[in-house]
Amino acid sequence: MLRGLYTAAAGMIAQQRKHDTVTNNIANINTPGYKEEQAVNRAFPEMLIALIGEDQKPGSKQIGRMNSGVLAEEPVTVHLQGDLQETKNAGDFALSSDIRVPGMTFDASGKYVSPDGTVTYQPQAYFTVRDANGEERFTRNGKFVVGAAGQLLTTDGALVLGTDNQPITLSGPLSDYRVTEQGQFADAQTGELDPTISGLKISKIQNPYDLVREGNGNFRLSGEAAAADVAPGDNVAVRQGFIERSNVDAAAAMVDLMTAQRAYEANQKMIQYYDKSMDRAVNDIGRV
Repeated sequence: MLRGLYTAAAGMIAQQRKHDTVTNNIANINTPGYKEEQAVNRAFPEMLIALIGEDQKPGSKQIGRMNSGVLAEEPVTVHLQGDLQETKNAGDFALSSDIRVPGMTFDASGKYVSPDGTVTYQPQAYFTVRDANGEERFTRNGKFVVGAAGQLLTTDGALVLGTDNQPITLSGPLSDYRVTEQGQFADAQTGELDPTISGLKISKIQNPYDLVREGNGNFRLSGEAAAADVAPGDNVAVRQGFIERSNVDAAAAMVDLMTAQRAYEANQKMIQYYDKSMDRAVNDIGRV
């Protein structure tokens, strides 16, 4: 009985975390460059049940496996391309990324499984910025502004880096520049490239699941993973006057929200049932 109580309680905790994850997705549905998170649950280690006293005998009868509950793991980020929305604002930038790998065809989830079972994820492109601690970070939120010193900044104050790995500094407002698909700055009137300004540094992340979310739309690489520069044939383009919308599916998010709520309520009712059963066992059967 107590085991069932703990199992139902673990289920409630897991569904609460799923509910929080989906709620966060819905809250950021209009955040440029936001990447959806998906809740992941896994079972606690299963236990092999055998007859008591029979485990030491050869060929002892095994009853089966028993699951001891569910555990909510860290949410998994979905690094898929979001839709591009035109804003006609010179300070808005979006990345159109469809990086191909020879011999591989990625499915709708950005995954390729080879005949031997090896999984490869589609590489993704990101703007490269430097945060307040001087650390290199990656983002798809391309809403940039020009600071008082002429430096190109993200909305949270991070420095936007150029191809020379230094912060980009402009001599005027962004409306004076036209940014090419390769991320180079040109005069908005003449179209001539400005040799004094390095282009936007676009980094290619070979395995996007090496990225760790840090907030404000920024990611960092974990472990020994490293970013590479986008090559000319990588099918990555910078779009000025556009923003990348979040890749959250609003309809699917609402379904997931309702599913988590119903599962939470079901586990809650099971706890109430076990509570009543224990009450009877203690107060009624105990008297006999």
